[in-house]
Amino acid sequence: MFSLRFASIVLLVSSVYAGPLVEKRRPWNDDLVNVYIRDTNVSLNNYAGLQSMAGFDNFNGASNFDGSQNVQTVIVQEKQTVCHTEQIEVIQQKLVVLQELAKKIITEQVCEVETQTIVLQQFSSSISSFQGDLGRTSGKQVGYDQNIAGLVGNLTNSDGSLSTSNLGFNGTSVGSNTVVPSGSNWNSTNGPSAVQNAYNAAMSAANVSSSQ
Repeated sequence: MFSLRFASIVLLVSSVYAGPLVEKRRPWNDDLVNVYIRDTNVSLNNYAGLQSMAGFDNFNGASNFDGSQNVQTVIVQEKQTVCHTEQIEVIQQKLVVLQELAKKIITEQVCEVETQTIVLQQFSSSISSFQGDLGRTSGKQVGYDQNIAGLVGNLTNSDGSLSTSNLGFNGTSVGSNTVVPSGSNWNSTNGPSAVQNAYNAAMSAANVSSSQ
């Protein structure tokens, strides 16, 4: 459910960034628009003059909004990580916990609706770009950064409140310690069509759900 919701959201991201940005932001003057458009780079630093957006591009870099341009470095493990199947409900529960934690972070630690919107799109676009990895169309291997994933326990304090500490990494470093679990049923013959069919089925279900 988590991935489906964010897959739907990324369609909105595409429509915003694929079209002419000047037209999308016409309510502001051209000088303000030009702050965000420099050649082919799109900068969101200090968007709309918001202090909360100061240094936004420093995390992933301009034109790397969702981190999809990061270089991936796969590490060799002494003991290979192997995937194992859990009950689907357990998987859904864990992903929904991450979903609600993301909402908590965005609503408790960001107060401007503009910044809330932009960081949500950044997060959802990053999640959705992982679909390209699953389909083996991105050029990246299917895995996760073990160092970044290991920081999950630092997101909250012992009382359940959100931590305010800097976690000590930059967005461009994500992927530099990638673990690729083995054991997937992927094969180059049937894998591409299997992924596409599953994606189509999921999107059909999402479309029906969102239209009700």
